[in-house]
Amino acid sequence: MARVALVTGGSRGIGEAISKQLKADGYDVAATYAGNDEKAAAFTEATGIKTYKWDVASYEASEAGIAQIEADLGPVDVVVANAGITWDGFFHKMKPEQWQKVIDTNLTGVFNSVRPVWPGMRERGFGRVIVISSINGQKGQAGQVNYAATKAGDLGIVKSLAQEGAAKGITANAVCPGYIGTEMVRAIPEEVLNSKIIPQIPAGRLGEPEEIARCVSFLASDDAGFINGSTISANGAQFFV
Repeated sequence: MARVALVTGGSRGIGEAISKQLKADGYDVAATYAGNDEKAAAFTEATGIKTYKWDVASYEASEAGIAQIEADLGPVDVVVANAGITWDGFFHKMKPEQWQKVIDTNLTGVFNSVRPVWPGMRERGFGRVIVISSINGQKGQAGQVNYAATKAGDLGIVKSLAQEGAAKGITANAVCPGYIGTEMVRAIPEEVLNSKIIPQIPAGRLGEPEEIARCVSFLASDDAGFINGSTISANGAQFFV
């Protein structure tokens, strides 16, 4: 019987590539999305991967959504906490709601996505938790105090979960992408990409979503069973930890 993988924010961007990769690896994949019904329907039609709509910032919605996935597909073995948002602004102008919305989605959303499946993973003696953090959670970024705080917090989550889960056959790891050529990034004017962003990347290019997906594929596999509490930095040599 195929293992079940849940990918939050799994119908677009990096999440879409992760969902497709895990399906190719033989998992039964469920992808969540927050609001774009048209895109989610097109994704399901193109890939055959079922999508489920909820806001990861809500524990109740996450718990109910995961219960539905488990009723449809079976117990969740792999959680990829990928859903995230940005709401950028310099700190002296940042409003409390601007801070809180990003915290609720990117940080609390990881708790909400993992906590409902954690007891089942412990009982079955197997689990994979993979959190998509960011280069900016490692080095910080002007204008992203809220986002950087959440992505740094995500690294603390995986380090702690690794220590709790290891004896039960559960691993928790993170992937920190650098600048990846998603639809959102490629919408940046080409002049800005070529003059401001790509020159910061020693590899001389943007990463591809599929490159992040392959990191997730490995961390979800049995081959990665002794890798726990770790971070893969996939940033083209832009930043080292």
